[in-house]
Amino acid sequence: MVLFILMEERLQKIIAEMGLASRRKSEEMIIEGRVTVNGRVVSIGTKADPVRDHIKVDGKLITSTEKKIYILFNKPRGVVTSLSDPQGRPTVKDYLKGIKQRVYPVGRLDYDSEGLLLLTNDGAFTHAILHPSKKVPKTYQVKIKGVMLPPEMEKVRNGIILDGVRTAPAKIRTVRKTEHNSWIEMTMYEGKKRQIRRMFQRLGHSVIRLIRIKINGIALGSLPAGTYRYLLPEEKKKLLKELQRGEAA
Repeated sequence: MVLFILMEERLQKIIAEMGLASRRKSEEMIIEGRVTVNGRVVSIGTKADPVRDHIKVDGKLITSTEKKIYILFNKPRGVVTSLSDPQGRPTVKDYLKGIKQRVYPVGRLDYDSEGLLLLTNDGAFTHAILHPSKKVPKTYQVKIKGVMLPPEMEKVRNGIILDGVRTAPAKIRTVRKTEHNSWIEMTMYEGKKRQIRRMFQRLGHSVIRLIRIKINGIALGSLPAGTYRYLLPEEKKKLLKELQRGEAA
């Protein structure tokens, strides 16, 4: 289970601290139904996280004046995609020494999985990446037991029934194989809990290793495990351009 620690505050405090109005005026705007969180009109007493939540006043997104940063991290296996863990396991925060801003993982990557993970303090960016309508492509390399047959590959391309629902079509190809196992490359447009592992399990192949190598054209490359780098300006621009294109479609 992936845990996220939310830094929630009362909405009127968030709005006031961003300079939109006084605390009292902010309360009035909430009572008047002018404030939404993640698309829903809220009431007094509602709490939100200014980084992770999509907060709008009169239909306009409010953002923090804090400098926005965008980080690409190569998450090692055995690390929790969270800022803290009640079980005392290593978390991504343990690897972000030197970063002063409070950043959050964009989405999740299972404890036993590894590879590309984006982190940011830009709530609008996070919302855009995670919104189901965007269908952001994510590419993985998966080492499985056995060799996949053409009919099995076709099932993945067409979708597999999990919990009574067919998964979205995915791209899949064999990268290399041996007598006993294979490396498979998959590109998916959705991300249900442990979906890849469950899909292969349904086909009779257990997953030995699972690495995310690309998100919407942004590649992990040769970045060593456990290290991070800032997104290049052209990478951020490309990512946002693709998201805006999907929104227009």
